[in-house]
Parts: sequence; C-alpha cells; structure tokens
Amino acid sequence: MSSQTLTPAMAVPDSVAAAPSPATQPWHLLATLSALMGFASISTDVYLPAMPAMGEALHADAGRVALTISGFLIGFSLGQLFWGAISDKYGRRVPVAIGLVLFIIGSAGCALSQSIDAIIAWRVVQALGACAGVVLSRAMVRDLYEGPRAAQMLSTLMAVMAIAPILGPIVGGQIAAVAGWRAVFWALVAVGAATLMALFTIPETLSAKKRRQDSLLSALGRYAGLLGQTRILGYAGTGAFFYAGLYAYIAGTPFAFITYHHVPAEIYGLLFAAGIFGIVITNMINRRVIVSLGINSVLPAATGGALLAALLAAASAYSGWGGLWGLFVPLLLYVSMSGFIIANSIAAALADYPEQASAVSALVGAIGYGGGIAGSGLLDAFADGTPWPMGAVIAAMGAGAVLCAVLATRR
Repeated sequence: MSSQTLTPAMAVPDSVAAAPSPATQPWHLLATLSALMGFASISTDVYLPAMPAMGEALHADAGRVALTISGFLIGFSLGQLFWGAISDKYGRRVPVAIGLVLFIIGSAGCALSQSIDAIIAWRVVQALGACAGVVLSRAMVRDLYEGPRAAQMLSTLMAVMAIAPILGPIVGGQIAAVAGWRAVFWALVAVGAATLMALFTIPETLSAKKRRQDSLLSALGRYAGLLGQTRILGYAGTGAFFYAGLYAYIAGTPFAFITYHHVPAEIYGLLFAAGIFGIVITNMINRRVIVSLGINSVLPAATGGALLAALLAAASAYSGWGGLWGLFVPLLLYVSMSGFIIANSIAAALADYPEQASAVSALVGAIGYGGGIAGSGLLDAFADGTPWPMGAVIAAMGAGAVLCAVLATRR
C-alpha cells in the first residue's frame, strides 16, 4: 500500500494545488460528466411514475414490477467491475461509448417489450450500460484531479446531478400521462443518444502511456489485490454502510410517511425533495471546505453526525416522540450528510491508486450499491407495520459507516 495519506494536518501537495479548479473547467465537460454520473438516477427515477400503468398493461402485480428495479441494481453493481477492469487498459471514452450504446439498446428493448419478464431482462442490459458512465466518470475525475481537488470536483458533479431525482419523476409522469409508459423508455433512448454525442466533445483523460498493458483476465484479477488493501475497504465500507441506510430510507419512507403518518402523496414528494436539496447544500459546502480541512478530518465527523441523526430517528420511530416531524427532521439530517460522505470516501479510495483509478472506482461503486441492496433487503425482512425497522436499520448502518471511516482514516 502506498504511504500517501490524506490527513487534515498535511498541506495540500504542489501537484494538487496546481490542479485546475473545477470552476475553471469547460462547462460542457462538467455537464457531460454530471450526466454520466447521473445515469443511475436517470435510469430509474424517470420511469417510477409509469410503473403502475406498465404493470397494468402487462398484467403484472406490484412485486413483479418492483423486480425491474432490483434487476437494474444487481446489473448496475456487478457491471461496474467489468468496466473498471477494461478502462485502465483501453482508456475512458471508448468503454463509456460502448456502455451508452448498451444503455440505448436496453432502453429500446424495454420500450418494445410485451411482458414484464422481458423488461426485467432489458433493464439488466440497460444497467450494464448505464454503470459504465457512472464508474468511469469518477475515474475521469481522478485522471484530472488529486486528493481534495478530486473530492471538490465530485461534490460539484453530485450537486448538479442531484437535480435528476427531483425532476425525474415529474418529467416521467408528464411523459407517461401524455404519451404512455413506453414513451418514457423512448425518452431514455434519446437521453442516451444525446449523451453519446456529448461524450466526443470532451478529451480522453487517460493518456496511452498511463494505460496498463496486462491482459483483461489479469485486470479482473486485480480486484482480489485491491480487496486486500485495508484502507480501500475502509473507504468503500464507509460509503456502502451509508448507502445501506440511504436505501432503507428510500424504501421505508413512503410507508412511514404516507401510510403510518398519513401524509398526502403530493406532500411526500416535497419531503423527499427536501432531502435532495439537503444533499445539494452539503455537497456545495464540502466543495468549499474539503481542501482546507482534509478528507480525513471531514469524513469521520460527517459519519458521526449521520449516526447521531440516525439514532434520533430510530428513537422517534420506536417511541413515536415528535410524530412525523420527530422522524422527518433527523432523517433529513442523515440524508444530507451524503454531501460530506460519498464524494470524500470515493476520492480518498482513489487517491493512492491513480494507475488503477477505474478499477478502484468500480470496486467502490459495486460495494456501495451492494450496500444499498442489503439495506433495502433488511428493511423488507424486518418490516412490522411501524417505522421502527427503518429507524433501526439506518442506525445500525450509520454505526457501521462510523467504524469504517475511523479505520480508514487512521494514520
């Protein structure tokens, strides 16, 4: 393992200080990287309002329709490992372009499907393509920046891409209402095609001399070596535990707010949007403070804040203290900590392995989405008709994030 550490006490290295500020990059580079990084949200949030109509048209119950999301998450998680392995060998743009083509094919397949099983299968194809943009856009950031500058850039991109979860359901609902649920997938075909064209307006970020020369099989085998690096596992585990709590929040709040606390559906949308705005705000704050404070200072403090908020939410969920607001406010604080945790944990994991940036990015992403699948699965396993299981899962995952952050940031 490299001896380089990202400690708050260390000064910003000359190479980092000399790196261009994210604000000085061409707008089309920022826009394209934001779009690529947002493909996970774009692929799902836009079609959420169309799911009931899709199930009705294809004679599928809610459980079968929900598998279109589960299948996407599984494909998205595993696909990152493949793209990460080949990108360090062949560069960034060509694998991203191939991924976008797969995304377009998968989206068109969904639009043309005549059964829910076919849509599930095409969603896996769609996910395999979408994840290329997400994992390799992070590697492209690492190609351009180091350490705190990379975290700063990731925060900027995440703040921009946070618009997708807010606008996605609104846009998708309007498309479905006007043109039907299949039109939503055709809209995703158009988004993929537009992003593919935009991709070739930005430069290749991994020069030929920096690419690895080993075989693809050896490249895949590097994941075993990376799994042996304690600090990578610590940073990846931080993100994975936090994602597990976040997905428990996503899966649990519709029931907790709408069914248990009788919040109207349209008001729930506003409460959910508040969390997105919280993420945007903390990402922008992180962008301003991370260079001066350092990742190893911010990350443990942020996970500690998330754990405190999760414990308050769990206490409210168990006792009913504060009613809806006693549950909503600490959950809002937990979600908002994403702006200090996700970008920093990714940037820190990438910092010591610039020559394997896409492999590390893929591994961190796969572990993170695996945590998300586990979080939603735990919520389903322990559901008892109250918000308590959600609060308990989020609190437990918050504790795991703190433990991983502390282990990862030790000297």
